[in-house]
Amino acid sequence: MRIALGLPSRIAGASGELMLEWAVRAEGGPFSSIVVTDRVVSQALEPLSVLAMAAGATRRIGLMTSVVIGPTRETTLLARQAATLDVLSNGRLTLGVGIGVRKNDYDASGFDFHRRGRRAEQQLPTLRRLWAGESLSQEIGPIGPRSPRPSGPELLIGGYVPAIVGRIARWGDGYMAPGGGEPQSMLKMWHEIESAWRAAGRQGKPRWVGASYFALGPKAAEHAARYINANYGYNPDLAAKRLRTLPASPSAVRDAIKRQADMGVDEFILRPCAEEFDQMDRLAEIAASS
Repeated sequence: MRIALGLPSRIAGASGELMLEWAVRAEGGPFSSIVVTDRVVSQALEPLSVLAMAAGATRRIGLMTSVVIGPTRETTLLARQAATLDVLSNGRLTLGVGIGVRKNDYDASGFDFHRRGRRAEQQLPTLRRLWAGESLSQEIGPIGPRSPRPSGPELLIGGYVPAIVGRIARWGDGYMAPGGGEPQSMLKMWHEIESAWRAAGRQGKPRWVGASYFALGPKAAEHAARYINANYGYNPDLAAKRLRTLPASPSAVRDAIKRQADMGVDEFILRPCAEEFDQMDRLAEIAASS
């Protein structure tokens, strides 16, 4: 199982210099990908912009979103941005997409929160058509550059709801499991995805990417509490659950890695709760020996 590293792009005051240093250091470490996440109502850095900068500073490491909230974005622009980033990185982009759970992200972007699932059902096939170089419609031609890959960037679909099973089988390359999910629930969802994949006549097997936050070092508990409360404080029960399940010691991180590997996860994202470089260094030691 490969280990991916989250970038601290949602840390308050995150800068371009900080993102660049994290990306370059990760490129030289044991990590398979660097990963950014998305919110609309936030002062966090915009994820595709961060990955564009990282694409120019790296050559090997994968570039991943976990996840972009697709229905809050105009579809053709998202298609162009993703295809362009895939071209600039020579085919290293994995676009993880989801529909999100926060209504204010939709209020801010002007899309209907209650129709986000239906909007995703329209977006996903459109992304695939445009990445394949097809016209948007009879009246409107192709939009965006051709990806180095025939079907465009790798497309992983995330979420908890049963509807994602069919979306993955029809349009996705695999499953982007939400961070903090219960292992048994994730396994049940995975088996349903595999079954739907085969029923749809898809070749090979879908890819499974898992995720968790982590904190390491003498200030691990402090870092974890500050980050989780800043990002999930709007829902105290969810924040408490995140803190309760967050690995905050080397042994806990190793256990989390083993648990994911035993379930059959292909790549496991570990997202730091602090921007200090020792978080990456401590995780690299664990990843190299796992």
